[in-house]
Amino acid sequence: MEQRTYKTYNQYCATARTLDLVGERWTLLLIRELLTGPKRFGDLQASLRGLGTGLLTARLKHLEREGLAHKITLPPPARTPAYALTEAGEELGPAVLALARWGLKWAMGERRETETFHPGWAVLGLRACFDAEAAAGLRAVYEFRIDDEFFHARIDDGTIETLHGPAQRPDATITISQETFLRVTGQELTLAEAIRSGEASASGDSEALSGLRGLFRLPPPQARKPEGTAT
Repeated sequence: MEQRTYKTYNQYCATARTLDLVGERWTLLLIRELLTGPKRFGDLQASLRGLGTGLLTARLKHLEREGLAHKITLPPPARTPAYALTEAGEELGPAVLALARWGLKWAMGERRETETFHPGWAVLGLRACFDAEAAAGLRAVYEFRIDDEFFHARIDDGTIETLHGPAQRPDATITISQETFLRVTGQELTLAEAIRSGEASASGDSEALSGLRGLFRLPPPQARKPEGTAT
């Protein structure tokens, strides 16, 4: 009989079985990190501050054991060990993006003093708020620079691919500080307003820059409790 070394709901239900696999603390965040490409152990530690070495090792072993991630060797020039998602792990992507979209609407609110932020998380965030209809017919590569973090988005007629690192030949480049980026994601101001005020800058092909408008739509934040409900 199959042996389980972790907590289980003991329910023969697809939702319960899935939560058996990814419901433990930090597990879905590891999936989130690996959805943007293979990561070395140190990369995961840097992105998931607060996750100790021992627990990170245990969670990675769990993902390997359950067929959601596997070890690889990065291609030259790195040639270092890393972790990547399997096909089963990659198919968790839509679920993670759906959780992110829900969170943008119902869970974000103001940033707490104890909360860390990593600009690289925006790589997946761009996918979560991407408007495919607005991107119909558009083909462009956008490079985003948040302080010293670089990533890019490749738009191809209603589809998006986002990757860490600079683009080889970006059609447009957006430069913004982490502080201003957080104000944009917190919907205190729009990216267009940040550019007009000089808090951000955009350069490159005019058609690509024009197409940027409306590509990424943040849902209006909503209160989870009805008005008048006691806290």
